[in-house]
Amino acid sequence: MNRLQRGVRPLIIFVGLLLIWYAVTLTGIPSYMLPTPFAVAKALWSGRESLSHHFLVTLSEIALGLLCGLALGMVLALTMMFSPRLQQWLMPVLIISQAIPVFALAPLLVLWLGFGMASKIVMATLIIFFPVTASFFDGLRRTEPGWLELAKTMNADGLAELRHVRLMAALPSFGSGLRVAAAVAPIGAIIGEWVGSSSGLGYVMLNANARVQTEVCFAALFLLALMAVVLVQLVDISVRKLLYWVPDSSNTH
Repeated sequence: MNRLQRGVRPLIIFVGLLLIWYAVTLTGIPSYMLPTPFAVAKALWSGRESLSHHFLVTLSEIALGLLCGLALGMVLALTMMFSPRLQQWLMPVLIISQAIPVFALAPLLVLWLGFGMASKIVMATLIIFFPVTASFFDGLRRTEPGWLELAKTMNADGLAELRHVRLMAALPSFGSGLRVAAAVAPIGAIIGEWVGSSSGLGYVMLNANARVQTEVCFAALFLLALMAVVLVQLVDISVRKLLYWVPDSSNTH
């Protein structure tokens, strides 16, 4: 698949979805339930200054949450890799942290950390760190034994073995976890904004829904979806460049 095809296909999908959306609005659905694409575009333009501010707030929460989640996930994975005893204690804690519904934690985090960005960043971090930890740890422990034997034969110490063998072998799995983290990163921030906030796209959606301003709600939702798609694409491009030596079978068709 060449670059032109990769660029045109998302545009075709986007236009197709808009046409389907517009066709559905012609069936007689009230505008307060499903506004037309034109009404949403008008809301985006008329509220561009306010929406831009809230967009940047949510983007900051997601970016900081992604960075914190990646750092926490990598530290936990390395800790469990080099300390089997700690692994026996940490793994149940990780599983329990994912078993608790995110919605149940959101009100507590807002209560403890306030209505500012801190509670949203922590929410995003809690959602992101587990796929990063699981994928990175799996990659570290599944390093090819022959590579480790070769490193020992060359008198590599523990740090050299980690840097040149285990980390390189774990990068493909880490890349997969990073893609998942980028896809779910907006969830934590938006849930936190829904529970309690004074800014952000989630705050805009909640207030617009209460005032039956459905077109504003859709405008905020459109910006959130655009942000998520761009974030995932940027992460995917970065991972591909980082793992340039890993063959991509999808490009053979």
